[in-house]
Amino acid sequence: MLYFQIVRNDPFDHISDTELLERYYSDKDNQWLGLVLQRYTVLLLGVCMKYLKNEEEARDAVQQIFLKSITELSKYKVAYLKSWLYMVAKNHCLMKLRDKNIFIPVEEKIQLTSPESDRQELLEKEATLTLLENSLEELNPEQKSCVTLFYLQKRSYQEIVNSTGFSLLQVKSYIQNGKRNLKILVEKKMNQMK
Repeated sequence: MLYFQIVRNDPFDHISDTELLERYYSDKDNQWLGLVLQRYTVLLLGVCMKYLKNEEEARDAVQQIFLKSITELSKYKVAYLKSWLYMVAKNHCLMKLRDKNIFIPVEEKIQLTSPESDRQELLEKEATLTLLENSLEELNPEQKSCVTLFYLQKRSYQEIVNSTGFSLLQVKSYIQNGKRNLKILVEKKMNQMK
């Protein structure tokens, strides 16, 4: 079990992540990037622990993710840092797990293979996610924007209101209707595949 003591001695905690990133992009001072990345240490450690199941490996992974982030963020502008960091962490951990399997002896690999039903289930889930991703593109722009911000980027209603300019009632409506339309589109496509 991991225990963390979160100490916010950040003299810049009144400045948003977005503003810190903008400062970094404008003057390329790594101090700004360091401050914003530090805010996500616990989140990244949690993600890495979820996948790697080993505290030491997870801590190493967080350091590697920070290094990758510093390199990548100096090349590209990232609009939604939290989502981007989550995907970088997830992909990093999945690559580490994939690399581990390379070194497993053949006899042990046989025991690790999952039954055919598990593979089929995994393929079905992957197909559903692909359908979901494609169907998301078919929603009207307002629904697509609100659904993406709410479900994929885990934004609150108020954050969506602030970033889109829609009223709270509109945001709730776009999310509800977008979710319903997404379900209809996915089910329709799944039925066409059968």
